[in-house]
Amino acid sequence: MAVKLYMDVHVPWPISEQLRSRGVDVLTAQEDEAVTLPDDQLLLRSMALGRVLFTQDIRFKAMAQQWQREGRTFGGLIFGHQLHATIGKYVADLELIAKSTEPDEWLNVVEHIPL
Repeated sequence: MAVKLYMDVHVPWPISEQLRSRGVDVLTAQEDEAVTLPDDQLLLRSMALGRVLFTQDIRFKAMAQQWQREGRTFGGLIFGHQLHATIGKYVADLELIAKSTEPDEWLNVVEHIPL
């Protein structure tokens, strides 16, 4: 089963649109009406929906890494710094992740892209 992605509110819309055009299941926080949720609740929300969260917010990544140290469960987080790659590179890496990994491989994982 392919990985479904959940986009944090700060992720540029073209990333989601390009992924969808490539057949990746994407849900944005905006579409989920979750734009006002704090990061911890958004991470739990994405897990409840069976999705891996993508963010470009460094504080969000730090929180997920703290959860790893504390042994708290979450459904996975992919972090891509806003200045370290192009939209096209993020789309390519996220498509690869979505189509070549399984949801259970992401439990409590924090991954950095670009790969």
